Amino acid sequence: MVKSGDSTAVFYLIFLSNFNGTGMKRYIILLTLVGLLNIYAQTEKATQLSGNLMFDSRLAFEHYKNSPDDSLSNIKIEGLKSPFLAGGLSAIVPGAGEVYTGHYVKAAIFGVIEAAVITVAVIYDNKGDDETNLFQNFADKNWDVNQYARWTLNHATEINSDVDPAQYNVFDNGKLNWDELNRLESDIGHFYSHRLPHHGDQQYYEEIGKYPQYATGWDDFGTNYTDPADAPYQYGDPLTDHFHYYSGLRGQANDFYNVASKAVVVLIINHVISAIDAAWSASRYNKALEMNVDLKKQNIGFRSDYYPQLNVKVRL
Repeated sequence: MVKSGDSTAVFYLIFLSNFNGTGMKRYIILLTLVGLLNIYAQTEKATQLSGNLMFDSRLAFEHYKNSPDDSLSNIKIEGLKSPFLAGGLSAIVPGAGEVYTGHYVKAAIFGVIEAAVITVAVIYDNKGDDETNLFQNFADKNWDVNQYARWTLNHATEINSDVDPAQYNVFDNGKLNWDELNRLESDIGHFYSHRLPHHGDQQYYEEIGKYPQYATGWDDFGTNYTDPADAPYQYGDPLTDHFHYYSGLRGQANDFYNVASKAVVVLIINHVISAIDAAWSASRYNKALEMNVDLKKQNIGFRSDYYPQLNVKVRL
């Protein structure tokens, strides 16, 4: 029983069924070609050869006459890879699409890059967190918002003669009124380019070590005065050691976070490149596979018959 999808294969078998060579060679050739033709069969229709030349010729003719026009013009190639699946796998896990397409070396490269970049991102993000805790604790210990507020009240009229400090209830029964402090900063004007954010905000910790207007709140400011809030200060005066030290801590934390951020960018790029490469590899794989299929055209009357060509040389 031979599965057949083309008339030419049937004629080959008719020839073999009437071949007068030696018995052993005859059956070896017959079994070999039957096996090969089974591999290339295009339909599930079975044709039984009897060994009678007239009967088998009629059977072959009927098989050809009943075959669909396109039964041999379309060949299904098994083992093709999906570029979309390959790209999707690598977009999720770099290297996964390369494994799917059989490119294990590239899969290992993308996987190593992924692991290395994630490691760098985690390490430097943790370093940034540690440094952030360090400079925030330093600020909470060495920068005093009450001293800053008193200095602002004491020098408000000196900075802006239109401002009357008595009109601002910055301290209500000894407790700082943050909203009133911000209103005073706004009314004084140019000296205060920023309004002090509430304690605990990310901007609070950033601004007190970034802008000179907050220099008056550090504990090493005005140490020669009984009340540091009475010490004179204007833009251009030297900043305190604690201001500089704190700025360095905050800058170091930002540097660590910048490295972590760049690692995340590289991580995303690795996913994108791996996805593109996996899809391209799948496409190349399919193209190479399709090039191995050889269709031979045979004209029979007004019809064209296509079949996979397999060249077999047998020495008798």
